[in-house]
Amino acid sequence: MFAAIMCGGSGTRFWPASRRQRPKQFLNITGKGPMVVDTCDRLAPLIADESVLLVLGKEHQEEAATLFQGRKVHILAEPVGRNTAPCMGLGALYARHLGSEAPVAFLPADHFISKPDVFLADLESAGKLAAKGGIVTLGIVPTRPETGYGYIQKTPDTPGANALSAHRVSAFVEKPDINKAHDYLKSGDYYWNAGIFVATPETILTEIEKQLPDLYEGLVQIAQAMGTDRFETEFKNAYESMKNISFDYGIMENTKSQVYVIPSECGWSDVGSWESLYELRGAERDRQWNLSEGETLLIDCEKSFISSQGDRLVACLGLKNCLVVDMGDTVLVADLAHSQDIRKIVDHLKETQKDVLL
Repeated sequence: MFAAIMCGGSGTRFWPASRRQRPKQFLNITGKGPMVVDTCDRLAPLIADESVLLVLGKEHQEEAATLFQGRKVHILAEPVGRNTAPCMGLGALYARHLGSEAPVAFLPADHFISKPDVFLADLESAGKLAAKGGIVTLGIVPTRPETGYGYIQKTPDTPGANALSAHRVSAFVEKPDINKAHDYLKSGDYYWNAGIFVATPETILTEIEKQLPDLYEGLVQIAQAMGTDRFETEFKNAYESMKNISFDYGIMENTKSQVYVIPSECGWSDVGSWESLYELRGAERDRQWNLSEGETLLIDCEKSFISSQGDRLVACLGLKNCLVVDMGDTVLVADLAHSQDIRKIVDHLKETQKDVLL
């Protein structure tokens, strides 16, 4: 199996820790080192470094090279960000260029898995099924009614595919409201969409040719230049002309091919906000349910997340359900439950051209 790890994105919901020059996937968010390294290490028992491709932004190529110094992973830098459909097309193209016809696992670089053995077993099952054709996705078995994730609906009247506990996919569903999320959980027919797909390079490229012909033309242009001294120029020209479109929207919502979902209980989290990180690191909280890191002093505080990543003491008195992040040049103070809305601050900084803080 080959792996294409998608390292794009700016992680705006983790501002001010996550910045353009050092986004979430390059930070030690969960205490296990940079998330992209943790993602690669997690795959090691199943996929060797030489069969791993990191697709990332040009501005992060140097840091990735440093993080993976001495390792045989492949690093390919996008000239500009173009979302997951071009990224996955590029991953499939590169795997084929390296001579791999085996299934490719397409994985985000910034997710957390608490049960890696279960994850690898599910990924291996997905690879076996994908080798026979079609696209396979891992569907995370939901543990609560969640409105922040998209969902995958299985077809309830099919027994699955062989003995791999896979089900045919009925639909990919957008983020629901709370009532629908409760219904999804109760039905047992819906899984969280973690954005993890497995398919052969040929399957991915054929789907792109059918559904996104303009994107396919650009990939053909890149493929013809691979291994030549024209590659950098052709790659830049072709990629910059591609449409910004997600794989879910551009391919999965329109494909006529067989699509399967393998239910997974691997302890997945997208670590999508400060609040989700607070929940993830529950074992580190004190008796008042506070989570703190760095030089902090908490008096009469409860259910708060205080992070001091600068060089000064952060002292808090009487806080409840609060988030405080001190980065030295910036301090964020928020209701912890509103941490999903931090991108509003980022948007304001963009509008006021305070790029130095982004």
